[in-house]
Amino acid sequence: MIVGAGIAGLTAAFALAARGLAVTVLEQGSAPGGKMRQIGIGGSRIDSGPTVFTMRWVFEELFAAAGKDFSDYVRLRPLDVLARHAWDEHAHLDLFADEARSTEAIGDFAGAAEAKRFQQFCADSRRIYKILEQPFLRAEKPSLAGLIAADGFRGLIDLPKIRPFTTMWTALGDYFHDPRLRQMFGRYATYCGSSPYQAPATLMLVAHVEREGVWVLDGGMHSLAVALADCATEFGAEIRYGQTVREILTSGNRACGVVLADGEQIEADNVIVSADVAALGGGLFGKPAGRAAKSIPPNKRSLSAITWSMVAKTAGFPLSRHSVFFSRDYQAEFDDIFGRGAVPREPTVYVCAQDRTDNQATLRDDGADELLVLINAPAIGDRYAFGKAQVEDYAERAFGVLNRCGLQIERNELATQVTTPADFNRLFPATGGALYGRASHGWTASFQRPGARTKIDGLYLAGGSTHPGPGVPMAALSGRSAAASLFADLQRAPGAKPVLRPITP
Repeated sequence: MIVGAGIAGLTAAFALAARGLAVTVLEQGSAPGGKMRQIGIGGSRIDSGPTVFTMRWVFEELFAAAGKDFSDYVRLRPLDVLARHAWDEHAHLDLFADEARSTEAIGDFAGAAEAKRFQQFCADSRRIYKILEQPFLRAEKPSLAGLIAADGFRGLIDLPKIRPFTTMWTALGDYFHDPRLRQMFGRYATYCGSSPYQAPATLMLVAHVEREGVWVLDGGMHSLAVALADCATEFGAEIRYGQTVREILTSGNRACGVVLADGEQIEADNVIVSADVAALGGGLFGKPAGRAAKSIPPNKRSLSAITWSMVAKTAGFPLSRHSVFFSRDYQAEFDDIFGRGAVPREPTVYVCAQDRTDNQATLRDDGADELLVLINAPAIGDRYAFGKAQVEDYAERAFGVLNRCGLQIERNELATQVTTPADFNRLFPATGGALYGRASHGWTASFQRPGARTKIDGLYLAGGSTHPGPGVPMAALSGRSAAASLFADLQRAPGAKPVLRPITP
C-alpha cells in the first residue's frame, strides 16, 4: 500500500510492481504528480510545480531495472541556456550547459578574474558532488560518521572538501568578488527551500547537477508523473484517485492497513507514506502512526512560495525557458522570510516561460506566453490567510521587479491563478505551505531528514521531506530507497522466497 501518487510514491509503486508485488496507490487528487501539478487556463496547461528536470540517470536506472527504456516513455530536449539572469534593465547574464560558454559569458559580464574563479567553483562543486553521490545521495539514511567511515581514512580527508561547516554565502565569497555572481550562485540554496546565508556550502553541488544537464519534457513536467503511473499500472499496480487516507492502522508495532475518509478499511502487509513527514508527525494519519516521524517545527520549515500561473503577452526582456530577476538586497529578502516570517518587500522573481526553449519561442496563436511566475515566501500558510488585497500587494512587488528589469507582462485576472502558502497548506496539510520539508540550515540539517525505514515495522517513508531531500530526482531516489528497503525486509522475513534480482536504491 502506498499513500500518495507524487513522484516518490509513483517511483516506489513502479519499482515494487516491476518485481511482481501487489501494489495499491491511494491518491487524494484526481491525477498523479503531487506537487508536480498542472493548472488549466483556457486551453493551456501550465506546469505549476517543479519546472527544472535534472539527473536523468535516476529515471534511466529506474526504467532499466524494470526492463524498460526511459526514452520510450518520456521525450527530453536538452537546454543550452540553463537560465537567464537579470539585475536591472541592462545587466543580463546567461548560464550555459557548456562550461566554456558560461566562462566566456562571465568574463564578458564581470571580468577575466571572475571567469577564472568560476572555473575553480565548477571544479570544487563537481568534487563535492562526486564525494557525496554514493555515500549520501544513494544511501538509505546517511550520517556524518557514516560518510567518513565509507572510505576510511580518505573519508576523513574528504570531509573538509564538502565544506559542511561553512555557509554557502561565505563560501561563495571565496570564489566571486562581484556581488551579483555571489547572488546568482547563492540562489541554488533555494532549490532546497533554504537561505544561502544559513545553508551549508555543500549545496554548491546543485550547480554541478545543473551543468550536467537540464532538459525540457515534451508535454511538460507532468508528463513524467503520467509516465511513471502508466508504467506502474502496466506491471499490475492499482492507482485509486480521489482517495483520502484518514488513518494508518497498526497492530502491535506493525502497519497493517489504512482507513479512508469515507470509512473504508483496507488491509495491507506494508505501507509506504509519500506524504510530507509533517502530516505524519502532526497526527493526520492517526496517533499510532505519528510515532514514525517527528513533526517539523514552524521555525525549521523550508521556503513556501507565491505563484502566478498565467497566460499573458510579454514584451521587453528576452525570456528564456528559465529566467531569474534579482532583488537589490538579497540578505534583506531572506531576513524577511526567515527572520520576520514575511513576504519579501522586494523579492527575487523566477519566471518559467513554458513555450520557450533557449532562444526559440513557439507561442500561442494569440502571441501569449504560458508562464509560471514565482517568488519565495515564508511557510506561514497555516496561520495567515493571504487575502485578496494582500496578494495583489505581493503581485505589485513581484511584477515591479520584472518591470525594473525590463520585462512587461500584461496581467489578466481571468487568465491567472494564484497559489499562496495558505493554498499550499491546504494541498499539503500540516506543512504551513513549506514545499521542501525541513530547511537545510546548519550542517546537521541534511542528517535530520528521516530515512525510508521507521520505528514501526512495515511502515516506510518517501518524498521530498525525507532523505535525500527535495527536488524531482531526489524524491525519486527516496521512492527507490523505500521500495528497496521494503523489498529487502520481505526477503529477510521467515519463509521468504529467494529473489534473483533485488531492487537497488
